[in-house]
Amino acid sequence: MKAWLQRLVASVSGGGQDWDGLEAALVQADFGARFAGEFVQRVRGEAGWGAKDVVRVAREAIRSGLGVARPPSLGQPVHVILLVGVNGTGKTTSAAKLAGWHIREGRRVRLAAADTFRAAAGDQLEIWGRRLGAPVTVGAPGSDPAATAFRAIEEAKAGGEAVVIVDTAGRQHTRHNLMAELSKVARVLGKHGPELPQEALLVVDANTGANALAQAREFSKAVRLTGLVASKLDGSGLGGAIFAIRQECGIPPVWTGTGERLEDFGPFDVEAYLDRLFAGF
Repeated sequence: MKAWLQRLVASVSGGGQDWDGLEAALVQADFGARFAGEFVQRVRGEAGWGAKDVVRVAREAIRSGLGVARPPSLGQPVHVILLVGVNGTGKTTSAAKLAGWHIREGRRVRLAAADTFRAAAGDQLEIWGRRLGAPVTVGAPGSDPAATAFRAIEEAKAGGEAVVIVDTAGRQHTRHNLMAELSKVARVLGKHGPELPQEALLVVDANTGANALAQAREFSKAVRLTGLVASKLDGSGLGGAIFAIRQECGIPPVWTGTGERLEDFGPFDVEAYLDRLFAGF
């Protein structure tokens, strides 16, 4: 059983309650200070609770805080999805997996390699495109990524693709110039229609804890984020930052990556997430 869950059960159902310790344990598990404080106030002073009562209330609180978020209906004539995030979160792989999901749903997809800083990034996405049978728009090395994204939409309209997934360069959220460039990509996409991109998804490594929350804060200043892709949720980390991002930034988890295969990807499942959080109890 996870340490924070042991502390949770002991604080309410055991003797000698340690409320400060429980609050600290929840913060350390990446649920965020806001939730930790509110939850402790909710359960403090309860008497006669057993461990199952504590877990039930905790599950309900987290379920309620996450809410329900589903992939939106497709925009017409082209649905544009912009993927953003820092280096190493699995962004390009998530772009391919998301493309695979839409293809399995019967849609034609175009990938856009708008990471023009790394030639290897375009090569990687082209390899995925061949595996998926999806065309890929690639920008020349060093070219304007916004122009590549814009051209991808034109090519999708001409080619009859229903979905365009734009993979952008991984960038550190603390670098102002790179974040400004990302804002430009979103603005240029909007020249095809004010509703574009219909989705702007932040890819976060679900195991990175509080750093994922910091990323969400900064990326949401550059782009109007509509949801999260929680990658690597199969790792050893807790994934509590997903909840903290939802609470503080209002960005819902929409997609989950749980493995290496294309099929290890799909809409975020709240109950599966809760089962993982409370595994061992």
